[in-house]
Amino acid sequence: MTNAAGVADVAVIGLGYIGLPTAAVLARAGLDVVGVDRLRERVEAATRQIAPCLTGDELIVLESTCPPGTTRALAEALISMRPDLSLDGSGGRRRVHVAHCPERVLPGRIMTEMVTNSRVIGGLTPEASHLARDLYATFCRGELVLTDATTAEMTKLTENSFRDLNIAFANELALVCDRAGVDVWELIDLANRHPRVSILHPGPGVGGHCIAVDPWFLVSSAPEETRLIRTARQVNDSRPAYYVGRILQALEGLVSPTVAVLGLTFKADVDDLRQSPALAITEQVAAGAPHARVLVAEPRADALPPSLARWTNVRLTGCRQAVEQADVVVVLVSHQEFSDLDPLLLKGRTVIDATGLWRRRSPLLAG
Repeated sequence: MTNAAGVADVAVIGLGYIGLPTAAVLARAGLDVVGVDRLRERVEAATRQIAPCLTGDELIVLESTCPPGTTRALAEALISMRPDLSLDGSGGRRRVHVAHCPERVLPGRIMTEMVTNSRVIGGLTPEASHLARDLYATFCRGELVLTDATTAEMTKLTENSFRDLNIAFANELALVCDRAGVDVWELIDLANRHPRVSILHPGPGVGGHCIAVDPWFLVSSAPEETRLIRTARQVNDSRPAYYVGRILQALEGLVSPTVAVLGLTFKADVDDLRQSPALAITEQVAAGAPHARVLVAEPRADALPPSLARWTNVRLTGCRQAVEQADVVVVLVSHQEFSDLDPLLLKGRTVIDATGLWRRRSPLLAG
């Protein structure tokens, strides 16, 4: 079955953070959509689910970020389960068209950026690429660029690995600046005035469902050739432990201290806790300083996540209330709500600012 534009029915594999809104946008565009959720977080499981439903001429698009070669492996698995079908029409068999189109959306703007962002589309055959392009053209206003499936898979991995490398450079630079007594935020601001330099900001680590995960797909596909990518991951993964050490050191010698932790999400102004270094740091501080009260301010949460709720010394509260009671104030996420805090409230308190949030307000508060 096809719609008026001649685009085949769509199967969305994986109905999670990206797959569900993708299915919704496609359905809104007037297409018949079949959603298939992964049972064991594996593409193979989804393939087994969809194989019996195929009749020929379907277009299957894999959007999930995956190692190079996954799209072809999916297609070959489909054909092995359905030998009456083929990818190229050989032997007079009906064809199934398979392509990869990695998502590139910002959390909090998914429904908008699915429409406005450009897309890289890689089919296993030229016809699959063109059919996928026609599909995305029904709702996407961004540029639609065609390539092969493996290159499309590596595009998303390359984008996020590059960002991870840039962040690792900034995080390593921050350590050098600590030793040299240099303000890393000022240094990066000055260096970025060069027209061909664009250094990202250091922080407490890298989280989320993409940048902290995607580089490992490249590493796993070529372990001997990805030493730099692996090292960048290790540098960024070491940041939570660095800040845990700083916080525990600041609490030493204090009787019944209180620490205010500002932010739990993996990045600013979102409610996503996945792979969040801020959450990991807070958990380790709660465990490492059971004598301390840990007051958490997270404006994007109504309750503590289970991993923190189990600690009796951790409580969720407002930003001002947490700071007013704190001996040590730790900024782990630069939510907009925190930037409005009166700097006078910080006087007499140890401030550890992992994000540079308050540097513009008072350089002496940066940490």
